[in-house]
Amino acid sequence: MKFKAMTAIAALVAAPLTAVAGPDEDNLVVNGEIEMVTTTDAPAHLQDTFDTIYSGWHFRSDETQALQMDDFENPAMVFVDQAQEMWDTVEGSEGKSCASCHEDVAESMKGVRAVYPKWNEAAGEVRTLSMQINACREDNMGADPFKYDSAQMAAMESLISVQSRGMPVNVAMDGPAAETWEQGKEIYYTRFGQLELSCASCHELNYGNMIRADHLSQGQINGFPTYRLKNAKLNTVHGRFKGCIRDTRAETFAPGSPEFVALELYVATRGNGLSVEGPSVRN
Repeated sequence: MKFKAMTAIAALVAAPLTAVAGPDEDNLVVNGEIEMVTTTDAPAHLQDTFDTIYSGWHFRSDETQALQMDDFENPAMVFVDQAQEMWDTVEGSEGKSCASCHEDVAESMKGVRAVYPKWNEAAGEVRTLSMQINACREDNMGADPFKYDSAQMAAMESLISVQSRGMPVNVAMDGPAAETWEQGKEIYYTRFGQLELSCASCHELNYGNMIRADHLSQGQINGFPTYRLKNAKLNTVHGRFKGCIRDTRAETFAPGSPEFVALELYVATRGNGLSVEGPSVRN
């Protein structure tokens, strides 16, 4: 089975593909009221590559799309509810919860997901949302950090993300974040593994083409965390990065590593202008 999967990936770059399904023209409106921008002009730094960028939602089946359009049907919302309980739970040596500093999650977290990863001046580094969550747990609550790619982290990211649904992604790539952004760009175009594939091999050169049982999207991450029907759980951005590089038959970077932080920053800016969708549903 693994050999067949790798053969399918190798065929992606070895031969023309005929099973093509470009982005559909459907409109994403969640709960009948939250209108999402899922198609927009490419940001300036991508205009030599794409005229238009598309959310991965446009490459999914009608049945999968429908799950995301209704919170009662979206399986990811169960984990959002679990995270709300974590938000209100006191942990750590300081006797605090998330709510101790940010009482109303909806009000205090609105807009946060749309601008992460971002430069943190005090820390002197680019921080992902996961890094910031753990910094708050350790520094303010005196609590143990979540494992970077854990179910708890994915759920907490989803709770924070859902407060920004419909807002445009607006991740900064200039100023002190520029060096990290350039590192992420280099990783995006680097061919890895025995199959010698880069992120761009699939998500630029072959989006819309069939790979195994699904169609490739442009690789936008505005929908993360994502509930995947394939593995029936919430998936984080770094978890997806790890899986992609592993499938090239390469030694992958670790979730939370500087390499994946840089890659997340770069890939996030490729979706500037699309709406925050997380937690989304994908195949």
